Amino acid sequence: MAQVFPRRANVLARAGLSGGIGVVLILSALYWVYLRTPAFTGVGQPVAQPVPFSHEIHAKELGIDCRYCHTTVETSAFAGMPDTKTCMNCHSVVLTQDPRLAPVRESFQTGKAIQWNTVNDLPDYVYFDHSAHINKGIGCSSCHGAVDQETTMTKGASLQMGFCINCHTHPEQQIRPQDQIFNMEWQPPANQTVVGAQLMQADHVQSKLSCSVCHR
Repeated sequence: MAQVFPRRANVLARAGLSGGIGVVLILSALYWVYLRTPAFTGVGQPVAQPVPFSHEIHAKELGIDCRYCHTTVETSAFAGMPDTKTCMNCHSVVLTQDPRLAPVRESFQTGKAIQWNTVNDLPDYVYFDHSAHINKGIGCSSCHGAVDQETTMTKGASLQMGFCINCHTHPEQQIRPQDQIFNMEWQPPANQTVVGAQLMQADHVQSKLSCSVCHR
């Protein structure tokens, strides 16, 4: 019986198979890279809000402490969002007729909460406790970035699993003194690894890497 395929068919088959595998590997690598770009993670992308709130004005220029608005950050898993009454503590006498603050005044009068757009949104299968991190020496800027320099809130870090694992693996690189937790201008000293290790011991910080710590 005559040979159906010429010998070169074997070469073409191998080349096609190798090429197909190569394309799959390249596309997988490109997708892996894409998953870590701001286009996917949203890092640094401004999130429009119903009221143009500027952290730069409130936190930096006016020096308002994070805890004035985010009242439960030290005691709860959630940092908390301020109700309209908190805003009106100042804006009942400051910028009282500013049209940009009309939603705030309306919310205060009607009792209907303002629907803020989420900036940092973890998946439902991820558990994160703000109070646990704050009370163990992790500052706001470690995850949220230089919030005091933002006129419109952006996502400061990807908050992907790798980001969290890096910190949980080497917490001494991020831990700061308790009186610097809410200091947005804090910078780690040259001997941060040594100082961080000392703070870990003093604050009884445990480097937890078990899956069940975050996935519950």
